Amino acid sequence: MTVADLPASTTEPDGTAVVRVLSYNVRSLRDDTAALARVVRACAPDLVLVQEAPRFFRWRKKLARLARTTGLVTLTGGATAAGTAVLCSLRATVERTEDVLLPLTPGLHRRGFATAVVGIGGARLSVLSAHLSLQGEERVRQAEVLARRAAASDVPHSVFGGDLNEEPSGPAFQVLTRRFQDCYEVAPWGGESTSPRGAARRRIDAVFASRGVEVLGCGVPAGLAGVTSADLRAASDHLPVLAVLRVPA
Repeated sequence: MTVADLPASTTEPDGTAVVRVLSYNVRSLRDDTAALARVVRACAPDLVLVQEAPRFFRWRKKLARLARTTGLVTLTGGATAAGTAVLCSLRATVERTEDVLLPLTPGLHRRGFATAVVGIGGARLSVLSAHLSLQGEERVRQAEVLARRAAASDVPHSVFGGDLNEEPSGPAFQVLTRRFQDCYEVAPWGGESTSPRGAARRRIDAVFASRGVEVLGCGVPAGLAGVTSADLRAASDHLPVLAVLRVPA
């Protein structure tokens, strides 16, 4: 199956929106940014959940350049969300945004969430990008915060995802699947493993959705127009995850 087999973004007569969500750890743009831009554009996403967005010198300018070269706009995040960010297409109407910094554990990297509420078509949904800890106990605590935040939203539908630094059998991953749909598990499409690049064998990146959202397909994109396997390897040390969702109005 190729990306052409997935539904395109559209709004149905009743206002239901078919939304394409891409989650991507971009390794602080330290790899081939031209290849990265080709991959993102070929996925034609409405929303991009970014991890390891630029956080240091001229980070706003670098994030803006990523948005510009992919035909998107920066919605929220960056250094203010500890390197998580959300990009969006002009199809999205932004209601509000919030960057969240999680408690700092001494000796460990600061983590955070980039969050937003958007309208697409007649649908409203909360959006969150996350990058969980490398340390197991902290990772579980962060997953619990993530699940509570997504469940507590005053918006009827939620989509979130990112680099979990853990495979589906792990406890942090399972904190999330108890309350939300693991989109790949529900409707697997394309590839499964996301890390490491070149010889991916672990699924540590994922997209999740609330129960009322219909998952039409999710996985590592294949058959992207104008994108080679070398582009996917060159763009970042992770492979992206693309989910196509039908979100009720």
